[in-house]
Amino acid sequence: MASDFLQPEKSLIHRAWHNIPDFFAKKDTDSSHQRHELDQFIATTFSAGSAYYYVLDFFNLEKPMLVSPAIESILGLNHKTTTIQSIIDRGHPEDMPFAARAEETALSIIKHRIGIERVTDYKISYSGRLRVADGSYRLFNHQAIILATDDNGGVTKTLGIHTDISHLTTRNNYKLSLLNLHGQESFLNIDVFDEQDRPMATQSVFTKRELEVLDLLSAGRTSIDIASIMNISPNTVKNHRKNILKKADCKTTGQLISKCMNEGLI
Repeated sequence: MASDFLQPEKSLIHRAWHNIPDFFAKKDTDSSHQRHELDQFIATTFSAGSAYYYVLDFFNLEKPMLVSPAIESILGLNHKTTTIQSIIDRGHPEDMPFAARAEETALSIIKHRIGIERVTDYKISYSGRLRVADGSYRLFNHQAIILATDDNGGVTKTLGIHTDISHLTTRNNYKLSLLNLHGQESFLNIDVFDEQDRPMATQSVFTKRELEVLDLLSAGRTSIDIASIMNISPNTVKNHRKNILKKADCKTTGQLISKCMNEGLI
Protein backbone atom coordinates (compact mmCIF):
# COMPACT_ATOMS: atom_id res chain seq x y z
CA MET A 1 0.00 0.00 0.00
CA ALA A 2 1.24 3.49 -0.76
CA SER A 3 2.74 5.08 2.37
CA ASP A 4 0.82 8.33 1.88
CA PHE A 5 -2.46 6.75 3.00
CA LEU A 6 -1.38 3.97 5.36
CA GLN A 7 -0.02 4.08 8.89
CA PRO A 8 1.82 0.72 8.82
CA GLU A 9 2.22 0.52 12.60
CA LYS A 10 -1.53 0.14 13.13
CA SER A 11 -1.61 -3.65 12.93
CA LEU A 12 0.15 -6.73 11.65
CA ILE A 13 -2.20 -6.86 8.66
CA HIS A 14 -1.49 -3.26 7.71
CA ARG A 15 2.26 -3.86 7.95
CA ALA A 16 1.89 -6.91 5.70
CA TRP A 17 0.28 -4.75 3.00
CA HIS A 18 2.96 -2.10 3.45
CA ASN A 19 5.77 -4.63 2.95
CA ILE A 20 5.00 -5.18 -0.75
CA PRO A 21 6.05 -1.89 -2.43
CA ASP A 22 4.07 -0.61 -5.42
CA PHE A 23 1.43 -3.34 -5.15
CA PHE A 24 -1.30 -0.82 -4.38
CA ALA A 25 -2.31 2.13 -6.53
CA LYS A 26 -0.96 5.64 -6.02
CA LYS A 27 -4.34 7.23 -6.70
CA ASP A 28 -7.96 6.22 -6.42
CA THR A 29 -10.00 4.91 -9.34
CA ASP A 30 -13.60 5.56 -10.22
CA SER A 31 -15.43 2.28 -9.77
CA SER A 32 -18.88 1.32 -8.48
CA HIS A 33 -20.02 -2.07 -7.28
CA GLN A 34 -23.72 -2.24 -6.51
CA ARG A 35 -24.83 -4.71 -3.87
CA HIS A 36 -26.99 -6.75 -6.24
CA GLU A 37 -24.08 -7.07 -8.68
CA LEU A 38 -21.82 -8.31 -5.89
CA ASP A 39 -24.45 -10.75 -4.68
CA GLN A 40 -24.71 -12.25 -8.16
CA PHE A 41 -20.94 -12.40 -8.59
CA ILE A 42 -20.37 -13.99 -5.18
CA ALA A 43 -23.01 -16.65 -5.82
CA THR A 44 -21.05 -17.90 -8.85
CA THR A 45 -17.50 -17.41 -7.56
CA PHE A 46 -17.39 -18.24 -3.87
CA SER A 47 -18.49 -21.13 -1.70
CA ALA A 48 -21.85 -20.79 -0.02
CA GLY A 49 -22.50 -20.94 3.70
CA SER A 50 -22.93 -18.61 6.65
CA ALA A 51 -20.92 -15.71 5.27
CA TYR A 52 -20.59 -11.98 4.81
CA TYR A 53 -18.68 -9.90 2.29
CA TYR A 54 -17.02 -6.49 2.30
CA VAL A 55 -15.38 -4.19 -0.24
CA LEU A 56 -12.05 -2.84 1.01
CA ASP A 57 -11.09 0.56 -0.42
CA PHE A 58 -7.38 1.15 0.19
CA PHE A 59 -7.84 4.89 -0.12
CA ASN A 60 -10.46 5.02 2.63
CA LEU A 61 -9.20 2.52 5.20
CA GLU A 62 -10.56 4.50 8.14
CA LYS A 63 -14.06 4.82 6.71
CA PRO A 64 -16.97 2.34 6.84
CA MET A 65 -16.91 -0.16 4.00
CA LEU A 66 -19.62 -1.59 1.79
CA VAL A 67 -20.51 -4.64 3.90
CA SER A 68 -23.29 -7.19 3.56
CA PRO A 69 -25.96 -7.01 6.31
CA ALA A 70 -25.17 -10.63 7.29
CA ILE A 71 -22.19 -9.36 9.30
CA GLU A 72 -24.59 -8.17 11.99
CA SER A 73 -25.89 -11.64 12.86
CA ILE A 74 -22.47 -13.29 12.40
CA LEU A 75 -20.01 -10.91 14.05
CA GLY A 76 -22.43 -8.54 15.77
CA LEU A 77 -21.14 -5.52 13.82
CA ASN A 78 -23.32 -2.81 12.32
CA HIS A 79 -22.94 -3.19 8.56
CA LYS A 80 -23.33 0.56 8.08
CA THR A 81 -20.38 1.46 10.31
CA THR A 82 -18.01 -1.51 9.89
CA THR A 83 -14.41 -0.65 9.02
CA ILE A 84 -11.63 -3.07 8.07
CA GLN A 85 -10.05 -2.49 11.48
CA SER A 86 -13.23 -3.56 13.28
CA ILE A 87 -13.07 -6.89 11.43
CA ILE A 88 -9.33 -7.27 12.07
CA ASP A 89 -9.99 -6.63 15.76
CA ARG A 90 -12.25 -9.73 15.78
CA GLY A 91 -9.32 -11.96 14.81
CA HIS A 92 -8.00 -14.47 17.32
CA PRO A 93 -4.67 -13.15 18.72
CA GLU A 94 -2.97 -16.50 18.05
CA ASP A 95 -4.00 -16.42 14.38
CA MET A 96 -3.03 -12.84 13.59
CA PRO A 97 0.68 -13.50 12.86
CA PHE A 98 -0.35 -16.19 10.37
CA ALA A 99 -2.96 -13.95 8.71
CA ALA A 100 -0.43 -11.15 8.34
CA ARG A 101 2.18 -13.49 6.88
CA ALA A 102 -0.41 -15.02 4.55
CA GLU A 103 -1.40 -11.57 3.26
CA GLU A 104 2.21 -10.57 2.62
CA THR A 105 3.06 -13.91 1.00
CA ALA A 106 0.01 -13.78 -1.27
CA LEU A 107 0.79 -10.27 -2.48
CA SER A 108 4.44 -11.17 -3.01
CA ILE A 109 3.55 -14.23 -5.12
CA ILE A 110 1.10 -12.23 -7.21
CA LYS A 111 3.64 -9.47 -7.84
CA HIS A 112 6.80 -11.52 -8.36
CA ARG A 113 5.59 -14.93 -9.60
CA ILE A 114 2.21 -14.44 -11.25
CA GLY A 115 2.65 -10.90 -12.53
CA ILE A 116 0.74 -7.77 -11.63
CA GLU A 117 -0.99 -7.80 -15.02
CA ARG A 118 -2.82 -10.98 -13.94
CA VAL A 119 -3.76 -9.69 -10.51
CA THR A 120 -7.50 -10.10 -11.13
CA ASP A 121 -7.18 -13.75 -12.19
CA TYR A 122 -6.56 -15.15 -8.71
CA LYS A 123 -8.45 -15.68 -5.49
CA ILE A 124 -6.55 -15.59 -2.18
CA SER A 125 -7.69 -18.14 0.40
CA TYR A 126 -6.73 -19.02 3.96
CA SER A 127 -8.52 -19.62 7.27
CA GLY A 128 -8.53 -18.09 10.73
CA ARG A 129 -10.63 -17.68 13.84
CA LEU A 130 -12.90 -14.67 14.37
CA ARG A 131 -14.84 -13.62 17.45
CA VAL A 132 -18.55 -13.88 16.63
CA ALA A 133 -21.63 -12.16 18.05
CA ASP A 134 -21.91 -14.39 21.14
CA GLY A 135 -18.29 -13.76 22.10
CA SER A 136 -16.94 -17.18 21.11
CA TYR A 137 -14.43 -17.84 18.34
CA ARG A 138 -15.30 -19.72 15.17
CA LEU A 139 -13.16 -20.78 12.21
CA PHE A 140 -13.72 -18.79 9.01
CA ASN A 141 -12.39 -19.23 5.50
CA HIS A 142 -11.11 -15.91 4.16
CA GLN A 143 -11.26 -15.42 0.39
CA ALA A 144 -10.34 -12.25 -1.48
CA ILE A 145 -10.09 -11.05 -5.05
CA ILE A 146 -9.04 -7.79 -6.68
CA LEU A 147 -11.98 -5.67 -7.81
CA ALA A 148 -10.28 -2.57 -9.20
CA THR A 149 -6.83 -1.40 -10.28
CA ASP A 150 -5.36 1.78 -11.72
CA ASP A 151 -3.75 2.13 -15.15
CA ASN A 152 -0.50 0.70 -13.81
CA GLY A 153 -2.13 -2.36 -12.24
CA GLY A 154 -1.94 -0.97 -8.71
CA VAL A 155 -4.72 -2.31 -6.51
CA THR A 156 -7.38 0.08 -5.25
CA LYS A 157 -10.25 -2.17 -4.11
CA THR A 158 -10.63 -5.79 -3.07
CA LEU A 159 -13.63 -7.98 -2.30
CA GLY A 160 -13.39 -10.14 0.82
CA ILE A 161 -15.63 -13.07 1.78
CA HIS A 162 -15.60 -14.66 5.23
CA THR A 163 -17.39 -18.02 5.41
CA ASP A 164 -18.01 -19.81 8.70
CA ILE A 165 -16.58 -23.32 8.28
CA SER A 166 -16.59 -24.32 11.94
CA HIS A 167 -19.41 -26.78 11.26
CA LEU A 168 -17.02 -28.57 8.91
CA THR A 169 -13.79 -28.33 10.89
CA THR A 170 -12.38 -26.54 13.93
CA ARG A 171 -8.76 -27.18 12.96
CA ASN A 172 -6.93 -24.57 10.95
CA ASN A 173 -4.25 -25.98 8.66
CA TYR A 174 -2.49 -22.58 8.59
CA LYS A 175 -1.88 -22.79 4.84
CA LEU A 176 -2.37 -20.26 2.05
CA SER A 177 -3.71 -20.94 -1.43
CA LEU A 178 -4.00 -18.75 -4.53
CA LEU A 179 -6.59 -20.19 -6.89
CA ASN A 180 -6.87 -19.27 -10.55
CA LEU A 181 -10.45 -18.19 -11.27
CA HIS A 182 -10.27 -19.59 -14.81
CA GLY A 183 -9.21 -23.14 -13.98
CA GLN A 184 -5.56 -22.62 -14.81
CA GLU A 185 -2.53 -23.25 -12.58
CA SER A 186 -2.93 -22.42 -8.89
CA PHE A 187 -0.65 -22.21 -5.85
CA LEU A 188 -1.93 -24.54 -3.13
CA ASN A 189 -1.22 -25.26 0.55
CA ILE A 190 1.66 -22.83 1.00
CA ASP A 191 3.46 -22.91 4.35
CA VAL A 192 3.96 -19.17 4.81
CA PHE A 193 6.42 -19.62 7.69
CA ASP A 194 8.76 -21.92 5.76
CA GLU A 195 11.50 -19.69 4.39
CA GLN A 196 12.72 -22.53 2.16
CA ASP A 197 9.33 -23.16 0.58
CA ARG A 198 9.15 -21.90 -3.00
CA PRO A 199 5.53 -22.47 -4.03
CA MET A 200 5.01 -24.15 -7.38
CA ALA A 201 1.97 -23.58 -9.56
CA THR A 202 0.01 -26.76 -10.24
CA GLN A 203 -3.06 -27.73 -12.20
CA SER A 204 -6.18 -28.51 -10.20
CA VAL A 205 -6.67 -32.21 -9.50
CA PHE A 206 -10.32 -31.72 -10.43
CA THR A 207 -11.75 -31.08 -13.87
CA LYS A 208 -13.82 -27.96 -14.47
CA ARG A 209 -16.98 -30.08 -14.36
CA GLU A 210 -15.93 -31.69 -11.09
CA LEU A 211 -15.27 -28.27 -9.59
CA GLU A 212 -18.80 -27.23 -10.53
CA VAL A 213 -20.17 -30.30 -8.75
CA LEU A 214 -17.92 -29.63 -5.77
CA ASP A 215 -19.12 -26.05 -5.46
CA LEU A 216 -22.75 -27.20 -5.49
CA LEU A 217 -22.01 -29.87 -2.90
CA SER A 218 -20.42 -27.25 -0.67
CA ALA A 219 -23.63 -25.23 -0.97
CA GLY A 220 -25.59 -28.20 0.41
CA ARG A 221 -27.14 -29.31 -2.88
CA THR A 222 -28.24 -32.91 -3.28
CA SER A 223 -27.36 -35.07 -6.28
CA ILE A 224 -30.87 -34.55 -7.64
CA ASP A 225 -30.47 -30.77 -7.30
CA ILE A 226 -27.08 -30.86 -8.99
CA ALA A 227 -28.39 -32.97 -11.86
CA SER A 228 -31.18 -30.47 -12.46
CA ILE A 229 -28.94 -27.39 -12.17
CA MET A 230 -26.24 -28.80 -14.44
CA ASN A 231 -28.71 -30.46 -16.82
CA ILE A 232 -27.05 -33.86 -16.47
CA SER A 233 -28.33 -37.23 -15.27
CA PRO A 234 -28.23 -38.27 -11.59
CA ASN A 235 -25.95 -41.16 -12.59
CA THR A 236 -23.48 -38.70 -14.09
CA VAL A 237 -23.52 -36.72 -10.84
CA LYS A 238 -22.92 -39.96 -8.94
CA ASN A 239 -19.88 -40.71 -11.10
CA HIS A 240 -18.54 -37.19 -10.62
CA ARG A 241 -18.92 -37.50 -6.84
CA LYS A 242 -17.15 -40.85 -6.86
CA ASN A 243 -14.23 -39.45 -8.86
CA ILE A 244 -14.00 -36.35 -6.67
CA LEU A 245 -13.87 -38.40 -3.47
CA LYS A 246 -11.16 -40.62 -4.94
CA LYS A 247 -9.01 -37.70 -6.12
CA ALA A 248 -9.35 -35.96 -2.75
CA ASP A 249 -8.66 -39.18 -0.85
CA CYS A 250 -11.85 -38.74 1.17
CA LYS A 251 -14.49 -41.26 2.19
CA THR A 252 -17.46 -38.99 2.89
CA THR A 253 -18.87 -35.79 1.43
CA GLY A 254 -18.50 -34.04 4.79
CA GLN A 255 -14.82 -34.94 4.93
CA LEU A 256 -14.44 -33.80 1.31
CA ILE A 257 -16.01 -30.37 1.83
CA SER A 258 -14.07 -29.83 5.04
CA LYS A 259 -10.77 -30.66 3.36
CA CYS A 260 -11.44 -28.63 0.21
CA MET A 261 -12.59 -25.51 2.05
CA ASN A 262 -9.79 -25.65 4.59
CA GLU A 263 -7.22 -26.09 1.82
CA GLY A 264 -8.74 -23.37 -0.33
CA LEU A 265 -9.79 -25.64 -3.18
CA ILE A 266 -13.33 -24.20 -3.26
